[in-house]
Amino acid sequence: MDTRFFLGIGLAMVLVFSGAVIYSGFTKLPTPSAEPEDHETLYQVSTIDALMQGVFDGILPISELKKHGDFGIGTFDALEGEMIVVDGKVYHAKADGRVYSVMDNATTPLATVTYFTSDFSETTSQPMNFSVFSTEMSARLPSQNMIYAIRMHGTFPHMKVRAIPAQQKPYPTLTDAAKNQSVYTYTDTSGTVIGFYLPVFFKGLNVGGYHLHFISDDLHTGGHILDLEIPANATAEYDITPEFEMHLPTSGAFMGVDLSQDLSQELARVES
Repeated sequence: MDTRFFLGIGLAMVLVFSGAVIYSGFTKLPTPSAEPEDHETLYQVSTIDALMQGVFDGILPISELKKHGDFGIGTFDALEGEMIVVDGKVYHAKADGRVYSVMDNATTPLATVTYFTSDFSETTSQPMNFSVFSTEMSARLPSQNMIYAIRMHGTFPHMKVRAIPAQQKPYPTLTDAAKNQSVYTYTDTSGTVIGFYLPVFFKGLNVGGYHLHFISDDLHTGGHILDLEIPANATAEYDITPEFEMHLPTSGAFMGVDLSQDLSQELARVES
């Protein structure tokens, strides 16, 4: 079942933004590119809080996911590794430190994709780690209440990524699964950082703030970014994505999991 949410001011349930012109204070947001309607949509499979509680079974084939975007991030069935979708191709960064191409019949329990078209760019003023980048670049956004896809290509002096190995049933929580993650650190690696900035009101649905993955130019290494060093004068491209669509499972563990809990602190530990 595909579920589309429409967001109104003051509603706690999320989530579609619409309107050709949106203002933050007296500053007009850059106008999104004139793309077909579905090209301005963030398409999401399941929720982060379901994943936090061990809902790891893949529910959507990659063949279907690719119909909704050519750019994005996620994971795979049984929480195996990290998904990187770039230029319409889907890659799988596994716990063995390698990156693999993905068959269309593979499945995902959680993913977010869109069609990426740059609306504006920001250039780093100084070398930044993940924490500094998140703080400074968030402050530069036209509005922190919008969804942005972000893409950045370059050579990174320091890149620290992780991938979690496939889990066995009965599935643990994501917190416990992450204790066995594989972590890799690379120096002066060239590649692409991709991901999203999501507003804080996505709490429970996805990771608020910046959530980024990496893939090297040679397609050999990648994963979920734990930390990185971004050089000065690096350019981050942003795509304003004012609509949101969600695909929820209609069977399996998702139907019985308690999603009323506040798991934000546990999620913050897993993400960092």
